Amino acid sequence: MIGSNAGRHRGMTGKEHNAAVFAVLNFFKSNVVFTAALSAAVITSLIVPPDAEYLGYFDFKTLTCLFSTLAVVCALRSVNFFSVLADGIIKKFSTLRSSFLALLYITFIGSMFIANDMALLTFLPLGYYVVERTGNRRYMAFLFVMQNISANLGGMLTPFGNPQNLYLYSFFNIPTLEFMKIMLLPFAAAVTIMTVCCMFIPTKPVLLDGNPERIKSKTRRNIYLALFMLSVVMVFRLIPYAAGLVIITVALFFLDRNALKQVDYPLLLTFAAFFVFSGNMARIPGVRALFSSLLEKNTLLFSILSCQCISNVPSAILLSQFTDNYADLLRGVNIGGTGTLIASLASLITFREYQKNNRGKTGKYMLVFTGLNLFFLVSLTLLCLFI
Repeated sequence: MIGSNAGRHRGMTGKEHNAAVFAVLNFFKSNVVFTAALSAAVITSLIVPPDAEYLGYFDFKTLTCLFSTLAVVCALRSVNFFSVLADGIIKKFSTLRSSFLALLYITFIGSMFIANDMALLTFLPLGYYVVERTGNRRYMAFLFVMQNISANLGGMLTPFGNPQNLYLYSFFNIPTLEFMKIMLLPFAAAVTIMTVCCMFIPTKPVLLDGNPERIKSKTRRNIYLALFMLSVVMVFRLIPYAAGLVIITVALFFLDRNALKQVDYPLLLTFAAFFVFSGNMARIPGVRALFSSLLEKNTLLFSILSCQCISNVPSAILLSQFTDNYADLLRGVNIGGTGTLIASLASLITFREYQKNNRGKTGKYMLVFTGLNLFFLVSLTLLCLFI
C-alpha cells in the first residue's frame, strides 16, 4: 500500500514536472522576440562576464514608465475607454482612410510630447478597436506598422520625443532651435510619406459593427486617466519615477488587480534582455574599434546601420563617444529607428500588441513591417545624404 501510494506520488510529480517543462517551452515559443533577446544577452555575457557594470545597462526609468503605462492601459481597457474613444473616431471620420490618417497623426503628434513608446502604448489600442469595431481586421497589420513608424519618426523633432534624442541633446548640449532645425526636413518628409502611404487605403464608409460601447464606470475612468497622466509626468521627470510607480501600483492593487496581472511582462523582460545585449556589445573592444573607424567615413550611414543591429538608443550612447558630428548622428539614430524589428525597442511594443491580438499570424505582420520600414528607411536616408 505504501509502495503504491509512493508510486502514485512519484507519478504525479512526474506529470507536474512535464507540465512545468511544457509551460516553459511554450512560453519561449510564444515569445520569439524575448527568446532571441535572451539568447543574444546570454551569448554576449560569455564574452563580457557579468560584473558591477551590468547594473548600469538598465534604464530603470524606461522600465518603470513602461510597466506603469501598460498597467494603466489595461485598467482603461477594462472600463471600455478605448472602444468608446474608437467609436467616436469612427463617427467623426466617416471613411476608413480618414480614420487611419487620424490615428496616424494622433500617434505622430503624441510621440513628440510623450515619447514614442508611450505614444504606442496609448494609441495602439485605438487602432485595434477601430479595425475591430468596423470589421476591417485585414488592415490591422498595415495600421499597426504605420502607427509604429509614426511613433518612431514623429518623436524625432523634439529633444524629448525619443530617448536617444534626450541623450544626444544633453550630451552635446545642442541648442533647442538648432536641434529642431536639424530634424525638421526628415520630420516633414516622414509626414508626407506617411500620408501618401495611406492613399492606398480605400475611402469606403466605415460603420460600427454592433452597438456603441459605453463606459462601465465614469468614476474609475477618471481615476485611471489621472493615473495615466501621472505616468506621463513620470516620463517628463517632473516626479521621481519610483514614487509614480508606487502610487500607480498601489492604486491599481485596490481598484483593479487584473490590470496588474494583464501587464505584458514578456515585453518588459525583452527590454531588459536587450539592455544587457546592447551594454555588452558596447564593451567589446572589437565592436568599439569597428564603429570608431566606420564613423570617420560616414556618420549618417553607419549610425543607421548600427541601429539595425543594436537598436537606436544604445547606438546613440555608443557612437557619441567617437564623433563630434552630432547633426548626422542625430539624424542617423532617428531614421535608423525604422528597418529591423530591433532597430527601435518601441517596435517590440507594436509587435507584441499585434501578436497578442493575432496569434499565429505574425508572418503577415513581419512581411508588412519589413516592406514599409525599408521603404521609409531608404527614402529618408537618401534625403538626408543629399541635404
